[in-house]
Amino acid sequence: MTLTLETVKKDFINHLNKISAYQEALGLIFWDLRTGAPKKAIDQRSEVIGMLSSEVFNLSTSDQMADYIKELNKHKSELDELTVKMVEECEKEFDRNRKIPEDEFKKYVVLKSKAESVWEEAREQSDFAMFEPYLKELVETTRRFVGYWGYEGNPYNTLLDMFEPGVTVEVLDEVFGKVREAIVPLVKGIEQSAVKPETSFIYKHFPKSAQREFSIHVLKELGYDFDAGRLDETVHPFATGLNTGDVRITTRYDENDFRGAIFGTIHECGHALYEQNIDPKLTGTPLSGGTSMGIHESQSLFMENFVGRHPEFWKRHLPSLKEYSPEQFNDVSVEEFLSGINESKPSLIRVDADELTYALHIMIRYEIEKGLFNGEYEVNELPEVWNSKYKEYLGVVPSNDAEGILQDVHWSGGAFGYFPSYALGYMYAAQFKNAMLKDIPEFDQCIATGDIAPIKNWMTEKVHRFGKTKKPLEILHEATGEGLNAEYLIKYLQDKYAALYDLEPAK
Repeated sequence: MTLTLETVKKDFINHLNKISAYQEALGLIFWDLRTGAPKKAIDQRSEVIGMLSSEVFNLSTSDQMADYIKELNKHKSELDELTVKMVEECEKEFDRNRKIPEDEFKKYVVLKSKAESVWEEAREQSDFAMFEPYLKELVETTRRFVGYWGYEGNPYNTLLDMFEPGVTVEVLDEVFGKVREAIVPLVKGIEQSAVKPETSFIYKHFPKSAQREFSIHVLKELGYDFDAGRLDETVHPFATGLNTGDVRITTRYDENDFRGAIFGTIHECGHALYEQNIDPKLTGTPLSGGTSMGIHESQSLFMENFVGRHPEFWKRHLPSLKEYSPEQFNDVSVEEFLSGINESKPSLIRVDADELTYALHIMIRYEIEKGLFNGEYEVNELPEVWNSKYKEYLGVVPSNDAEGILQDVHWSGGAFGYFPSYALGYMYAAQFKNAMLKDIPEFDQCIATGDIAPIKNWMTEKVHRFGKTKKPLEILHEATGEGLNAEYLIKYLQDKYAALYDLEPAK
């Protein structure tokens, strides 16, 4: 019996919905694993993750999927635009995953699940040797996968493309070089400046429960929908979108430094707003998610830095912050608060880095990953390489593995190629802000009054709603009228830090 095109399309959608259901279940298991699953559950949970992931892999690379792609491509001109994009997305994943033997994929998924738990313990004990064999196997497996996939120009390009389609080593070397040239003189100028912010109030005791309450207060004003999400605690903060009606945020509290929790929560809120505002009609399809990690990071960094560190934001919120921790903030003025939270100095921990030096942390990771996949470094050399680059770029050296090579969770999940998206996201965010001001000249007033809706709606209209139906650089160009331009971020950093530290304006 010959099936009609409409029947094939309907069966294809049902197939995608089944894959999506497995992925949602996996997302929930991963969330549980990272927010308090018992230690003794880890091994069995990892096996369950491996088994379910294999099902997703099989469904995505099955002969049935091949038939759907082939049949629908034959009738491409008769399909609606959304179905065409779904077929394209599936075909890209199919071509990539079909090149990996099924048994290797399952073993890799189990390895990642175990590696993350080992990383967490190794980080607690500041012992890279515990994590090293897992990282070595992850790197070797990924190198082998790159061999299966193939690459153009540079092996690392294949990994970059998984997180930021269209971005290559050549592009990153150029834009990172421009940003580095602008940042380094600023860092030196700040070192020589007579302006030294008062920061002692930052390190006073701020109870975890009060930090959580304030975080919830801020999340609500920023437009995070608690009927479609929740806030939990974890070692390494993240946001996860199970579907548009269930997007969860996690954070980490330090009772002697509130910044990680407050700004980290605002950061994850940016990710969550993206996922909560994707067009619901994309639910259950491979298009229901962020179009790239760089665009995703643009949303979190925009919210954290261009909203959460805006002077008007704290003119509005410092009074309420004083209610949550009165002894800490009662005698702190808005000007002192802003000066303190925007202090710039070289640091060891990426997630605690100031806006100015943050990009240097990313460049260090980028150079290490690029070296790993170009045969310049081996895993056992990484602590030494890491420490050397921190001394070269930031003038500081980690005293232990926890504040050095073990500080980030990404490698334990095999996310090689991910880190550059943080710096790209910062560039995108500055570019979005510049374009937004043309449509919302009252941007500062919106933040001053707490009416974030126009800002959030602009992002939903220009970025969020599309999910993966548009490519990252397509979204950037349509929203801003131009391609990637690092100059907006450079100008933002130069203007901000020249004013904060009484430096000569950049020429």
